[in-house]
Amino acid sequence: MSIDLGPDEIASNQAFTITLTIHNERLEDYSSFPEIPGFVKRGTSSSSSTNFINGRRSSSQSVIQNYVATAEGEYMLNSFVMKVNKQTYRVKGKKIKVGPPVQRRQRNDPFGSDPFQDFFGRQNAPQEFVDVKADAFLALTTDKSSVYPGEGFSLTLGLYVSSKNQAEMTFHELSRQLAEIVKKIKPANCWEENFEIKNISGEVVEINGENYTQFKIHQAVYYPLNNKDIYFPKVSLDLIKYKVAKNRTFFGRNRQEEIITFSTKPKKVTIKELPPHPLKESVTVGNYRLKEKISSQSLKTGESFNYSFDVIGEGNISAISEPRLYEDENFDIYSPNIRQDISRGHGKVRGTKSFSYYGIPNEPGEYALGDYLQFIYFNVKTDSYDTLRSDMIVSVTGESKKNEYILSNDMGTFYDAMDIQSNELMALDAQDRMRSMANIAIFVLIGLVALVMFKK
Repeated sequence: MSIDLGPDEIASNQAFTITLTIHNERLEDYSSFPEIPGFVKRGTSSSSSTNFINGRRSSSQSVIQNYVATAEGEYMLNSFVMKVNKQTYRVKGKKIKVGPPVQRRQRNDPFGSDPFQDFFGRQNAPQEFVDVKADAFLALTTDKSSVYPGEGFSLTLGLYVSSKNQAEMTFHELSRQLAEIVKKIKPANCWEENFEIKNISGEVVEINGENYTQFKIHQAVYYPLNNKDIYFPKVSLDLIKYKVAKNRTFFGRNRQEEIITFSTKPKKVTIKELPPHPLKESVTVGNYRLKEKISSQSLKTGESFNYSFDVIGEGNISAISEPRLYEDENFDIYSPNIRQDISRGHGKVRGTKSFSYYGIPNEPGEYALGDYLQFIYFNVKTDSYDTLRSDMIVSVTGESKKNEYILSNDMGTFYDAMDIQSNELMALDAQDRMRSMANIAIFVLIGLVALVMFKK
């Protein structure tokens, strides 16, 4: 990492700059550039480059702060401190002399030609460039060619540069291209765990006895959601490759860039059928083990306990469902609190899904917790269905709480009134008939009253 200051003397129509440059790592964050008395800030610019030379990658990223002087004179840039990627850097200040404006050079002045060539009278000779072949290729690979539904497979898109490569190359609009590539290759019928590669670094690998540097551009693990085979189409990536000047000069242009395209081959992953099983359509697939913990294995009736059932291993952690709970009157076990931790690395997705239960024993005795909680899954290591169940035996002492549980529940006034009500059977429509007869009697009485009043 470096922080470079501009020249000691500049013209009033020239900008003074402070340049922050970081090499072979990502510029995550940085603090504000300092204020300079007598100058005003006039925006920042940035640049980045990534080169592959002899199979090795180098990169740099720069941020340039521009300053413009308000008048001619001498100014002092005080020493300052900047934070870059959470590291603190101290920079020594200096004097800056601002002189009168200068006339800008014309574009056709000596740059672009070699003054030594001009001296010998060869200024009009066109520069020739030699094309250096790139010994590299782009590949889309998977760690498995066939999987079960729900079984994960890792997909990697990488650029492989031979150790014998002599061509100088750099990425071209990688973010834009990668977004389009990922949209193309992402299967619609898969759950994705994306590794979110932030910093592209090289790793030496051996292919057919030859050393290559692998630059991973995209990596993800996919979990098929159904039995349909998965097809990955051909994708392409553009890079900038440089031609080299045939006659290299000190001041002249020594390389010429061109766009070169690398393409992958199509890829297919076959989906295998799971063996018959009652839970075949909903079972979790992976490689798991059980880790359990209980507050105490010696319990008393009516007193609560906590039990943790943790499923640990490799697979689609997000898709792991709750263990199967077999309830009876010996325990009251309540729905669990669920927590999951997922880690992605080395082309694998691993993690833990924890189910924390709260329970109360009602009957004394010895009980195997494996009879109450079980996790059924398909084991990809053995190609068979497997069950994770507890090995713990709990001992419960105390009096039975079954009857207390019944008595402790208030049935309400409806049940309290049962003792004072008649137990005589009555037809369901009896009350409707009585209501109709009462209505008829009322209408008859009203008619009689009206008739008496009419006669008077």
